Amino acid sequence: MNNKLLSEIKQSINEKIDLKCDLTDEDILEIVEKTVFEKSKEVILGVNEKKELVSAVFNSLRRLDILQPVLENPEITEIMINGPNDIFIERDGKTSRLDLQFESVQKLEDIIQIMVTAVNRTVNESTPIVDARLKDGSRINIVLPPVALNGPIVTIRKFPDKPINIEKLIEYGSLTHEAADALKKLVIAKYNIFIAGGTGAGKTTFLNALSNFIPSDERIITIEDSAELQIRNIPNLVRLETRNSNLEGKGEITIRDLIRTALRMRPDRIIVGEVRGAETIDMLQAMNTGHDGSLSTGHANSTSDMLSRLETMVLSSSTLPLEAVRKQIASAIDIIIFLSRLRDKSRRTMEISEVLGIENGHIKLNPLFIFEETYTDNINSSDKVVGSLKRTSNSLVNKQKLWNSGIFEEI
Repeated sequence: MNNKLLSEIKQSINEKIDLKCDLTDEDILEIVEKTVFEKSKEVILGVNEKKELVSAVFNSLRRLDILQPVLENPEITEIMINGPNDIFIERDGKTSRLDLQFESVQKLEDIIQIMVTAVNRTVNESTPIVDARLKDGSRINIVLPPVALNGPIVTIRKFPDKPINIEKLIEYGSLTHEAADALKKLVIAKYNIFIAGGTGAGKTTFLNALSNFIPSDERIITIEDSAELQIRNIPNLVRLETRNSNLEGKGEITIRDLIRTALRMRPDRIIVGEVRGAETIDMLQAMNTGHDGSLSTGHANSTSDMLSRLETMVLSSSTLPLEAVRKQIASAIDIIIFLSRLRDKSRRTMEISEVLGIENGHIKLNPLFIFEETYTDNINSSDKVVGSLKRTSNSLVNKQKLWNSGIFEEI
């Protein structure tokens, strides 16, 4: 696209609409189309070029500028903006750089303000970091200068319009039918399940998929920093979202606040999108006080690492001794699922383990499924990972919840 021509058309339109107000999108689009048509008398433009110009100018005036078509592309799963001149995307698990630039830092900042204002969030020099969600459910993280040294940084995690279900995870190779069947029984029987994994491992996607197994007659309360769960099969669903403090430093609503509030709302299950800090103790206490079947996620590099992180998060916000913390974790969480993004960018379930309790002062795990990679002499580190989630010889030990739910098959 001719950037000089695009700039001239924008300037011409801005001059035309400066003195007007209350213009609808249709009005703006009509002005844009007329201006492009007039310009085509001076410069030879093909049909597709005209369409591209109209779209680019309209997006600049009433949408998110060059970001709009990128957001609308269903193949793109992640957008990373490192200042006005560097835009990267993730498509099919691979990252690439786009040949696109914002016309100025100011334009990028204007787009950022449009996005955060639409979801009632604030970001500026005094509060330069914000997490939010766009209207389409995409998750957005923004970091502004002076914290960001190379200009405004925007990271957008997109989610599909239709949530990925267990069948899709099986199709993608992340799960096996046997493991999916076991997880279905565990969810129905109200085992407390914790999903661990690194950034981009697919924790939220997996949590969405598991939620499809929750009986539709239950009352579910979800608690998130920025609402991104897509639970579609529960009529009695309450969605709660945290709120940042206002400019006076008042009005903040934390995950801890929401968990405590949720306990008074007669939930059958509580789903906490992600635990990162002090709210961990509240989540564990909720799981330990009659709210079985609860689900949550956390960042970690392995199952044992997740247990250590949970200990650290509780210890940092309470005066409980380590032994008591470990007992709290072991009695609250029944099942831990560990997900990982492998070297070929595929997302796999690496481990499904039962939490058995405390043995010799440490939390004891009972691995039920373990991912096993198949190695051959012809495969190098950049090739597709070959392997699958294998059933171990261990059986589920704590079966009482299964029996209480009328499920007597072995897991």
